[in-house]
Amino acid sequence: MKVIFVSLICLGFGSTSQADKGKTFHTQTSNDSNPRMILDQASFSWANCGSKKAPAVLKTLSLQPDPISIPGDLKASAAGSTTVNLAAPLKVNITLHKEVAGIWVKIPCVEDIGSCVYDDVCRLLEQVIPPGQNCPEPLYTYGLPCHCPFKAGEYSLPNTYFYIPPVELPIWMTSGNYKAMGALTRNQQELACLKVSFSLKSN
Repeated sequence: MKVIFVSLICLGFGSTSQADKGKTFHTQTSNDSNPRMILDQASFSWANCGSKKAPAVLKTLSLQPDPISIPGDLKASAAGSTTVNLAAPLKVNITLHKEVAGIWVKIPCVEDIGSCVYDDVCRLLEQVIPPGQNCPEPLYTYGLPCHCPFKAGEYSLPNTYFYIPPVELPIWMTSGNYKAMGALTRNQQELACLKVSFSLKSN
């Protein structure tokens, strides 16, 4: 989960609506200081939450199915851009809330999952994918980087299918509705901000 949040924010990826087999997936893009999170029959939504001058923005993001099944198949696509090189030191501050009895409760940071601060995203990525090693699929096929620095430019991931294997998650995160906000900064300058709402379902 940590790597998913970090990867989305680092790539700077930020409107689309899609329908598939009777399900409606709502997404929106916004530069408002308090973008509205859409929570209806389709729980997935996203929004840029940085200033209009933020150098890195998400342009499109789609995740299906809704809710996301663990384990299970996932179809994802994304596109975004950055006007500056995203280089170390990159810091990500993630705030995660879960809906409990109709109330949004902030999830604390426990074993690097939850509302956590990651002071060195570049080092984290190197731990997951050692330097010198090719980026994993599908990043390699589409020429997408997986190490810092992320050069200024446009980035795009077309519809791609993934399989989410069985993973051991804390009991509080096995299913339910969630809202997450991640802010990417470098030397106290905000580079990007993203809000996402999603649902998880354990099989």
